[in-house]
Amino acid sequence: MRAVSLRNLHPRLRIPRGSVTRAVAALDSAASRFKGGCPPGELSIAFLTDDALARIHDEFMQDPSATDVITFEGSSDPAAGEHAAGEICVSVDTAAAFVGLRPGKAAAAAATHRFARELTLYVVHGWLHLAGYDDLQPEKKRRMRAAEKRALAILQAARCVPAFTLA
Repeated sequence: MRAVSLRNLHPRLRIPRGSVTRAVAALDSAASRFKGGCPPGELSIAFLTDDALARIHDEFMQDPSATDVITFEGSSDPAAGEHAAGEICVSVDTAAAFVGLRPGKAAAAAATHRFARELTLYVVHGWLHLAGYDDLQPEKKRRMRAAEKRALAILQAARCVPAFTLA
């Protein structure tokens, strides 16, 4: 099983760390269905606010707008025995807004479930980028969406969709 580093930089997010690691392991087990999967090495996943991700978007891509996922490819230094698969940065706020969760409002169980699924989709999306998928052209975007559906189905069948919540 690969090492997964989780960083929660969102003040209201509660992360079920074990289930996120299990979800990544389930994706890694199905790597042959996804262009061979995410490269080997430690995978870093950061959960951020819209503002924090927009700053990263501006710094690295010269686009100050909010976005849902930014993925950075990893690096490898075989001589030092170090391998990093990459980093997936996801916006918790964008996932919450997409499913209609509002700050300070109590969430119904169905909304919380949709939020957890949407945030998981963002993690899957980043994992697929690291596996070699792209979504900048229409045909490639269709392939990415199909891969996302397959990946989510795998996670649901394995009961590995993390139960993310907002406090």
